[in-house]
Amino acid sequence: MKKIETAGVIGLGALGTLYAHLLTDALGKERVLVLADSRRVERYRRETLYFNGRPCDFNYADAAAVSRPVDLLIFAVKFGGLEGSIETCRHLVGPETTLVSVLNGVVSEQVLGSAFTPEQVVWCVAQKMSALKEGNQVVVNPAGELALGVPAGQDGAHLRRLTSFFDGIRFPYSLPEDIRVLMWSKLLCNTGANQATMVFQCGYGGLQVPGEARDAMLGAMREVIPVANAEGIPLSEADIAHWTSIIDSFPPEGEPSMRQDGKAHRKSEVELFSGTIRRLAEKHGIAVPVNDWLYSRVQEMEAAY
Repeated sequence: MKKIETAGVIGLGALGTLYAHLLTDALGKERVLVLADSRRVERYRRETLYFNGRPCDFNYADAAAVSRPVDLLIFAVKFGGLEGSIETCRHLVGPETTLVSVLNGVVSEQVLGSAFTPEQVVWCVAQKMSALKEGNQVVVNPAGELALGVPAGQDGAHLRRLTSFFDGIRFPYSLPEDIRVLMWSKLLCNTGANQATMVFQCGYGGLQVPGEARDAMLGAMREVIPVANAEGIPLSEADIAHWTSIIDSFPPEGEPSMRQDGKAHRKSEVELFSGTIRRLAEKHGIAVPVNDWLYSRVQEMEAAY
């Protein structure tokens, strides 16, 4: 398997912009494609995007006009756009293309594995960052890291290839002991923090002080633990303490993605958070009243857009 020399990023939200920026800085503009359909590419070129106050000089590419597969393809779309982005980029995935999803939740890797081959997919958790996009302004501080791994029994060739590439460009990553456990742990975090900030219309600052938003966050997190345990994932109160300490360290004015979705009147990823927990809780006969309430409130908010 040859070294990674070219990369593509599809999805230009806060995380997509972050990784397009890091890869472009490391490899140069010509070797990193920011992929989309032709109409979206025209808009990207027309509207200057700023990353931490600096204009982005990305290589925007109409995916349909690109014929050669990329070595690394990063999916940074919302979950609702994943299937469409797969079709947009299907011809850019060769037999040796390494695939990475930075989407929230615990299902996008399986979707990519079904669309292509599971061995090409390196499982990933984007963590420890505070990333905000408002209009054409993206602010990321801190930049965090990608936690990487593959499930037990999967060939690790693509993981080794990716970490070798990241080592060469000093791209921030970590290798957790069990990527499935970490993905569920991050789901616990998002189920609490994302939903609470959207419902209570606050940033991280609202979660960092005693009050209804923090109580809802912690309550939703605690309900994830028995559901995860029933699925064979050993989460505990230590996971809550871990993520709470990270949230408490973020800039108070920072906002999770669901709060940004709510402000922009966009469809949120509630189905990936309380939606997932509620479905699995019903399967195992577990009560999750906080997540039921948060799910209902988000549905009401989105219906009023």
